[in-house]
Amino acid sequence: MKRLTRMEEMIMLAILNLKEDAYLVAVTDYLKKITEERILLTSVHLPLSRLEKEGFISSELGEATAVRGGRRKKIYSITKAGFAALKEHNKITKTLWAAYPKYSKPNG
Repeated sequence: MKRLTRMEEMIMLAILNLKEDAYLVAVTDYLKKITEERILLTSVHLPLSRLEKEGFISSELGEATAVRGGRRKKIYSITKAGFAALKEHNKITKTLWAAYPKYSKPNG
């Protein structure tokens, strides 16, 4: 299975947390709030496109709104394959962290 990057993982977790409100701007704003870092739309848009192409997320167009000048939002959701990839990523991360106490202080 393809390994997720940290950004892909964060984007997918944001989609899970935002549910039906998971569109590009909302995902970006959510990640900015959680990470307290500057995150550009393009740094979210490109991984979203890649994740969708790989079948880890899917999208559908929401309703047109006057606020968006009649344009429709692209709403994202996690697929079964995407959820499996997230679970695998989490398992690996937990395994790596579990090994940490076996060692002394980190270098540096």
